Amino acid sequence: MQEPVHSPRIARGGKSIYGAPLGILMLEARFPRIAGDMGNGTTWPFPVLFRVVRGASPEKVVLQGARGLLPDFIAAARDLVDLGAEAITTNCGFLSLFQAELAAAVQVPVATSSLMQVPWVQAMLPPGKRVGVVTVSRASLTPAHLQAAGVPLDVPMEGTEGGREFFRVLIKAEKADLDVALAEQDILDAGRALLARHPEVGAIVLECTNMPPYAAALQAELGLPVYDIYTLVTWLHGGLRPARFG
Repeated sequence: MQEPVHSPRIARGGKSIYGAPLGILMLEARFPRIAGDMGNGTTWPFPVLFRVVRGASPEKVVLQGARGLLPDFIAAARDLVDLGAEAITTNCGFLSLFQAELAAAVQVPVATSSLMQVPWVQAMLPPGKRVGVVTVSRASLTPAHLQAAGVPLDVPMEGTEGGREFFRVLIKAEKADLDVALAEQDILDAGRALLARHPEVGAIVLECTNMPPYAAALQAELGLPVYDIYTLVTWLHGGLRPARFG
């Protein structure tokens, strides 16, 4: 009787870490990262790799245009890919400025900003409706940031810099603790102000990666679809590890 032939089981090597194909470039900050925040590991329904870019504070990236930080982000992205990341994303929507350079440097898919969803969402809306953006700092979100993400320069926008909590804690680092209810109110106020100035808005994209904890409240308040870094990253990961059926 002939012995059964078994196919060899070969485990492929070449990485340092397995099972976490998505790498996240993190800003260096000490504010609380509550559930839903990009930097909270429990936010993600799959494992991720984190790398903090030292010296890249929220204030430097948002208010100072991330000047001089590109080499540090490239080095950190390459490190994540060397560890095992198959795609890279970042912890600030303002890093759309580095989209082309990071993608060229690491040669894997890169999604630097939730703003990249604006053209996709616009394509889904009925005639006469537009995508609106809620950002942490409207004054700092320049045409260069928008162009790098493929966003029309006349996109309706509203910021949180006039609020009581969100901007003060996350960008200005005025204190270490966060009043979550006040932060949520800042997001809701920005959304209401956006619709008051632009009633044609039919969907919202949240620029800031710290805003997903408040997306459900904003959607309920405005009655509009809300997209953010969570929707972008889960979409990105879906391509890296497609669902298996059957």
